[in-house]
Amino acid sequence: MLNPQILTPYDIAGRSLRNRLAVAPMTRVSATETGHATQEMARYYERFSQGGFGLVITEGIYTDQKHSQGYPFQPGITDEQQAQAWQMVTNTIHAHQGAVFAQLMHAGALSQGNRFVDFPAAPSALRPKGEQMKFYYGSGQYPLPRAMTEEDIADAIEGFSQAAIRSIRSAKFDGIEIHGANGYLLDQFLTEYTNRREDRWGGSVQARMYLTLEVVKAVRKAIGAVPVGVRISQSKVNDYEHKWAEGEQAAEVIFGSLSDAGVDFIHVTEFEAWKPAFPAGNTSLVSLSRRYAPQVALIANGGLHTPEHALSVMEEGADIIAIGKAALANPDMPRRLAGNEALDEFDSSILGPIANIKSSELALV
Repeated sequence: MLNPQILTPYDIAGRSLRNRLAVAPMTRVSATETGHATQEMARYYERFSQGGFGLVITEGIYTDQKHSQGYPFQPGITDEQQAQAWQMVTNTIHAHQGAVFAQLMHAGALSQGNRFVDFPAAPSALRPKGEQMKFYYGSGQYPLPRAMTEEDIADAIEGFSQAAIRSIRSAKFDGIEIHGANGYLLDQFLTEYTNRREDRWGGSVQARMYLTLEVVKAVRKAIGAVPVGVRISQSKVNDYEHKWAEGEQAAEVIFGSLSDAGVDFIHVTEFEAWKPAFPAGNTSLVSLSRRYAPQVALIANGGLHTPEHALSVMEEGADIIAIGKAALANPDMPRRLAGNEALDEFDSSILGPIANIKSSELALV
């Protein structure tokens, strides 16, 4: 049965949410070629706040005019013009009493469409596993990245902090989610097989977390008392089955260091968030995050559109439930849950052959 707590208000760092249901970030490659948000995107995002979601987290927004862009038609927030374009989105969400956080993302080695540079940059010069994603305009192997220099790393950190400033001051977002998950740059530094560095940015789990913590520090310094959090996962878009090599020890370092860094929330995402995090154990990543970051707001994502699974992770400590594909099928999910109405099944054709926004998704609910 539905946990009634899920429809109660919740507060993150002074930002009040009308309920504990969030729309998870989903890449939709529907911006202009120059990375500007569009009216179509504003209508797409508006549907979720009109449908009752307390929080919307945007798709990954690239942060600088160097190596951060991951996909053609990905939105950016690298200058004032891109930031102003995002106001169309934030205004529509605020008009329905919703909150919206900007997810800031650097693609690193997984870049498959960057209009600023001809080659990707990553912790180490290692070709990523797998092939580029066709539904994001990719084809064939990922290109071989260049190992980042100290200057490249400093530029990446500065990109996050400046993007955060534009997000809050110009685009009028309510908070910032730093994308540290799913195989993108910060996760590449965290992952032992993509980070072979022997300097301060590589080695132990703590050292591999250093870049994420430096980004958190820079963003916090840049925007002050605004909700700031980090999205964390084990799996990657190009390595779905990945588990942290150090197991629970890694979880302790990762979540404990984020808590110590003063993040306002941690967004944990797994394919099925209620299941054990590691083959040898029986504890979920949600439970481990709550154990090692007990005072931090916790967002859980991964197959949680059913009441029993949402209830399970809330009992393990999740404060907010983030919904992905089921939100695409049910942009009015909070209203349906409140009325005990059935949910529509997700239609995978929405994300194919290209995962851009379809006209069928734009009717207001």
